[in-house]
Amino acid sequence: MENTARHPAQTSSLFVPHGAPTFALRPGAAGAALARTAGALPLPRAIIIVSPHWETESPVVGLAERPETIHDFGGFPDELYAIRYPATGCREAAQDVVDAIAAAGLPVATDPQRGLDHGAWVPLRMMFPDADVPVIPLSVQHNAGPAHHYRLGQALAPLAAKGYLVIGSGNITHNLRDYQVARSGGGTSDYVHAFPEWIAARLAGHDVPALLDYRQQAPGAVRAHPSEEHLMPLFVALGAGGGEHAQAQRLHAGIDDYVLAMDAYAFNADGTDEARAA
Repeated sequence: MENTARHPAQTSSLFVPHGAPTFALRPGAAGAALARTAGALPLPRAIIIVSPHWETESPVVGLAERPETIHDFGGFPDELYAIRYPATGCREAAQDVVDAIAAAGLPVATDPQRGLDHGAWVPLRMMFPDADVPVIPLSVQHNAGPAHHYRLGQALAPLAAKGYLVIGSGNITHNLRDYQVARSGGGTSDYVHAFPEWIAARLAGHDVPALLDYRQQAPGAVRAHPSEEHLMPLFVALGAGGGEHAQAQRLHAGIDDYVLAMDAYAFNADGTDEARAA
């Protein structure tokens, strides 16, 4: 399922999948959708990337001028460990992120050396292969939940309006135990399809209260996310892209590795209803 109609000039934020680390080697249809989307965007002032693989107690902003490529996984093909994404940082842009979060009344700290984990560099390498846009990593918070991350995204909305691109990286479904079961012949569970469709319908309907309460309302929510970190970047992107007024455009939908929903969304806050579900 894919929608190739785009309105890139209006895009405030994105939610993109990063899949398994091997997504970097086999990007498939999801990777092609990310590349097309980024190719149609105006060049951002900087990218604020939110990955579930950097978890902290409160928001932390990375300041590294040359963030290293972190290979935070094991047991994969050697060629994965040879990949480097030569991103640059920008202290001025990072300070803008710090100031925006603080202005919203949220605690914020900085990390002078934080690099880019695979939740960040895998999609960025597909979207911005020339590494020609400064990248500012931003952490997610341990057990803070959807409302906190939505508020964190809202804090970034003024920067999105000034040419910063907020990217939340995660997966709409993420259950590694079910992956092992499915890989052993157990099949794909119904929630892998039902949960992404529930999310898509609520985004299309601007139903932020239901989305924030997804764990109680969505079909198979706990199976889809035994822990919540891989969905939290969606709420950051939603908040940055206009919240209840955001127009959500589903850029790609599909399943990789049996259980990973690879849905991608663009959000804009221009007040027009141009989003279409494929």
